Amino acid sequence: MPLAANADATVTRPSSAWTGWGQWLALVTMTLDHLARYAMPDAWHMGWIDSSLGRIAFPLFAAMVAWHGLFNTRDPLRYARRVLVIGLIAQVPYALMPREADGLILNICFTLSLGLIGGAWLQGLPGRLANDTTTTRRVAAEGLGALAVWALAGQVVEYGHLGLLMIPFYMLAMRSLHSAGSGLHERLTSIAAALPVLVTAGLMNSSGMAKAVTVATCLAALLLAAGAHRLSPRVPVQMPRRLWLAWYPAHFAAIALWLGLT
Repeated sequence: MPLAANADATVTRPSSAWTGWGQWLALVTMTLDHLARYAMPDAWHMGWIDSSLGRIAFPLFAAMVAWHGLFNTRDPLRYARRVLVIGLIAQVPYALMPREADGLILNICFTLSLGLIGGAWLQGLPGRLANDTTTTRRVAAEGLGALAVWALAGQVVEYGHLGLLMIPFYMLAMRSLHSAGSGLHERLTSIAAALPVLVTAGLMNSSGMAKAVTVATCLAALLLAAGAHRLSPRVPVQMPRRLWLAWYPAHFAAIALWLGLT
């Protein structure tokens, strides 16, 4: 997922070195989760991965998409379309995975893409409200449309309604934490802005272990936005771009092939 210079002059661009580590961690934990869930026999007793290591992947992917959408891309909607293309390619092998529930479920890329679109809309809302040519009625219509998309899409995308909220809440928190000054009021405001994403992360899972891992992953991403990004060295081995773009659909195709053969 390529990066571009940030076009928003009101937000300084922090270091994104940590995302090099995040890419490797997200792909490894996601792959382990899917192998344990779909490919490994129950007799191997690997279900613990789903509630521990497997709960790192989604909040980490969402954090990186929110980070790039906020700090590194001139056009978040174009970035969202690229993520959506990966989701479209991956949907067929994803649909071949064994599931208990019937019906259409769209893979995580749809969740990330729609979440980024919603986050970009919320980030641009203050500017549109300040524009004299933008009517309150138009903004209200956009808001109702966004709410309708969230209500409908949340029924068919992976991680549901709560998953769609992660990136908008991440962007709200990251922007506030990164731009906060040293004053008490600014610090309290930035902490308040971080609460929605942490609460949402806690509500996304049922087990205590899964909740703890998901919330801890989100908290780590927020600390990076608050200034810890300066401490991250660059990853020694940068992930190849083609591997980053192809791994999600390719690993589902490999699992589907394995299941078909066995």
